[in-house]
Amino acid sequence: MNRAAIPSPPRVRLLGRIADVRQGEGAAVALAAAYFFALLCGMYMLRPLREEMGIRGGVDRLDRAFLATFGAMLVAAPVASAVFARVPRGRAIPVVYGFFALNLVAFADLFARAADPRAHGALAWTPHAFFAWVSVYNLFVTSVFWSFMTDLFTSEQGRRLFGLISAGGSAGALAGPACTALLVRPLGASGVTLGSAALLAVAAGCASALARRASRGAATMRRGEVGVGGGAFAGFAALARSPYLAALALHIVCITVSSTFLYFQQARIVAGALPSSAGRIQLFAAIDLGVNALSLALQALATGRILAGAGLAVGLALHPALALSGLLAIAAMPSLALVATVQGLRRAVHYAIERPAREVLFTVVSREDRYKAKGLVDTVVYRGGDAASALAQGRLLAAGVGFAGSALIAAPLVLLWAAVALYLVRKHARLELSAGDKPPRYDTPRPLS
Repeated sequence: MNRAAIPSPPRVRLLGRIADVRQGEGAAVALAAAYFFALLCGMYMLRPLREEMGIRGGVDRLDRAFLATFGAMLVAAPVASAVFARVPRGRAIPVVYGFFALNLVAFADLFARAADPRAHGALAWTPHAFFAWVSVYNLFVTSVFWSFMTDLFTSEQGRRLFGLISAGGSAGALAGPACTALLVRPLGASGVTLGSAALLAVAAGCASALARRASRGAATMRRGEVGVGGGAFAGFAALARSPYLAALALHIVCITVSSTFLYFQQARIVAGALPSSAGRIQLFAAIDLGVNALSLALQALATGRILAGAGLAVGLALHPALALSGLLAIAAMPSLALVATVQGLRRAVHYAIERPAREVLFTVVSREDRYKAKGLVDTVVYRGGDAASALAQGRLLAAGVGFAGSALIAAPLVLLWAAVALYLVRKHARLELSAGDKPPRYDTPRPLS
């Protein structure tokens, strides 16, 4: 039969104008985008608070905060694996998010009590604890989200749809810092934290709705009503036996080295330039606002076209290319404006293009690996890279190596990053072919009743 005579699957009228969303996919994509919006809006309300707490706790102690975060990840990852091993995803995700929401309520109480001058000494540990906690929280909740997405959608769907779903997150990331900038003065850190907890509850509701849709057998979603099985430490074993997963872990380490380098430079410069706590929070919120506005524009206009058209190789190569150019530019001319520009562009490309492309790579692994090995890579490996890079930064500064020298030292690792990305793209193509990861049928969709 002539392939040209076969009609293409119909698209959803509204969403199809932005991305290749086909009949039967619209409700799931809208729910996923709303889920990611609520999740990142709440998370980005906390980011400016985290940056301020990092400075308030002492810039010279940031390496210790990164080490504490890594230690917390080593404990939290097996606990989360145990939950997903035994509890179906539709209940496991609200359980995990409910735990974090309770933590946020507790921090809101601490911030309210810390405002009393009489309690200042007793609660001096709060900035360090909040910085480390948010660093764990933001990776965990987004890792759970993307594990869920790669479990619901196929590799082919991911290339078409993950950019649009990510745009929902970027819209939330755009709204989050704007809310913080408006609310931090009248409500304080306590009020901002409670608002973030409420949004996390909304995200949990969207996750439950998506799980119910999949459990009823929607034709455009992969099913998975039971726990993924295995043990709490299965993710560690999977990384040890799979070169593909190990390469994904190395890919994450390469990302964290370049991003942590830029983070440290930004923190030191801002600490010296702005003495006011509220002023620093508003500056960090403004930076996040600009980054997320650019990310949203890229996701709405370019991500789907790049991943489905140019391919995963281009999507994964853009980030290391930009990071290498930025590091070399900083080595030649270190300055606040340049560091802020490179950091902003790098983060926008990471969120808009590289992250959706990387998530597609996980659609060809087993369900257990999507929740356990992927969770391990996204959390423990990520924060382990952060901690190692933070310690290296401290040693370099102690040895008298400045911004320019640190940038040149980090640059060769970016070349390794690009080589690993190329390997992952080729391996993904082989795994996708061998697994027969074909798109689901669109001619007989079963809509949500």
